[in-house]
Amino acid sequence: MIRTVIGLAAIIALSVVAVSPSEASCRDSPQPGVDWSKCTKSKLILKGRDLSGANMQSTDLSRSDLTGANLSKASMVQVNLSSSRLKDANMTGADLTKAMLDRADLHGADLTGANLQKAELGRANLTGAKLAGIDLSKAELGRAILAGGDLSNVNLERAYLARADLRGVTLAGANLLNAALYLSDLRGADLSQAQNLEQGQLEDTCGDGTTKLPAGVTAPPEWPCASREDE
Repeated sequence: MIRTVIGLAAIIALSVVAVSPSEASCRDSPQPGVDWSKCTKSKLILKGRDLSGANMQSTDLSRSDLTGANLSKASMVQVNLSSSRLKDANMTGADLTKAMLDRADLHGADLTGANLQKAELGRANLTGAKLAGIDLSKAELGRAILAGGDLSNVNLERAYLARADLRGVTLAGANLLNAALYLSDLRGADLSQAQNLEQGQLEDTCGDGTTKLPAGVTAPPEWPCASREDE
């Protein structure tokens, strides 16, 4: 009997040791300030949930539904949000450095004050998102949809915007130093007050008579405007 009790106690003790603090926190319910760092949380349904101030560094939240969720001031460095739904999400002040957001739906999301340096946003939908003043330096935005957006004062230094949909965007005060604009669609875009835009960056872009350019920069003789379906 004594041996049996001792054996059970040993098993319980080993079970407690086997669950590390990080593993235990991965089981915590979604709530403000939750620590899900380095957890695998893909394909979750978190519509409208409050995750403000959460720690989700290097967390896998790919293909999750975070529509309308509160992610304000969340630490999301290197988070994986690929193909996730973030429509109308509150992401103000969030740290999304090196975040993976390729093919994510960020339609109408509020990213005011967010840090997206080196973030991967290839083919992401940012239509109607609040982006003014955010840091997108060195970000990957190939084929991203930003049509009609306000990109005023956005830092796009060395950002990759090849084939991005920038139709009708406002870029007042935006920093375009060494931004890659290969075949980006600038029809109807207002770049008249953009900063650090050089002539060479426009040579392979797509624009038309409605594209507004800053002083000292002129439209190329021919603007290649292949349809997006043919790209």
